[in-house]
Amino acid sequence: MDDRYGTDVLAAGWRERNAKKVPRVPVERDMVLEVAGDGWCGAVTDVRGGHVELEDRLGRRRLFPLGPGFLLEGALVQLDPPVKAGTAAASAPRRTASGSYAVADARARVARPSRILVEGRHDAELVEKVWGDDLRVEGVVVEYLEGVDLLGDLLDAEPPTAERRYGVLVDHLVPGSKEERVARSVAAGRHGPHTLIVGHPFVDVWQCVRPAALGIPAWPEVPRGQDWKTGVCRALGWPAQTQADKARAWQHILSRVSSFRDLEPALLGRVEELIDFVTA
Repeated sequence: MDDRYGTDVLAAGWRERNAKKVPRVPVERDMVLEVAGDGWCGAVTDVRGGHVELEDRLGRRRLFPLGPGFLLEGALVQLDPPVKAGTAAASAPRRTASGSYAVADARARVARPSRILVEGRHDAELVEKVWGDDLRVEGVVVEYLEGVDLLGDLLDAEPPTAERRYGVLVDHLVPGSKEERVARSVAAGRHGPHTLIVGHPFVDVWQCVRPAALGIPAWPEVPRGQDWKTGVCRALGWPAQTQADKARAWQHILSRVSSFRDLEPALLGRVEELIDFVTA
């Protein structure tokens, strides 16, 4: 007669048989991890002495011992030392410029009603370069406004709803700025529940590119009252006579961005927040 309850549950090895198997993952540079114990989340910047260094979106760094206790894309994993050069499998997963795993052979998803709005063309091009792969998988369209002053008109013409959310990225969102007044007004109005406005503190999206990516110590200081982009171009010795000159300057800046590591944390966290908002 078959024993419907199986073998003795107290027999040797019962703990191992019932334990949940946690996958072992070799640690990689730029891998984004969360520490299960305290919620610290950051990208891998270094591995040394049996420890992994994680940098969060604010640029802070901490060391953690390799082993169990990490979350990778929401799943519990055990971190192993990195694979030595030349031994990695050819089929190892590729990462996008934003640091997430690339989805192989995935078609762009049909666009969601929700979308991300940015102030200008340069903002849109920078978001596309770093997060474009992720946005296509999620079906999120990025549109530019040509100025935050036009946001109210757009929201009135196409009001957001629970099914059509708007995430808005603005420059220079600091206390007392025009951008802050617009953000407060929208948040307090009828479109507020389904609109999220976030921003970075810089005068222009150019400054969201880390100076090190351009080989300069810092972005030039431009006196108040002077066109900021013109002042930057002149300070760096670039032509600045025409709009075409500034367009070429931006293309040079954009060409030096290869991944999220070339951007300031003040922008990284805000874009990730908007993606979460419009895909919720």
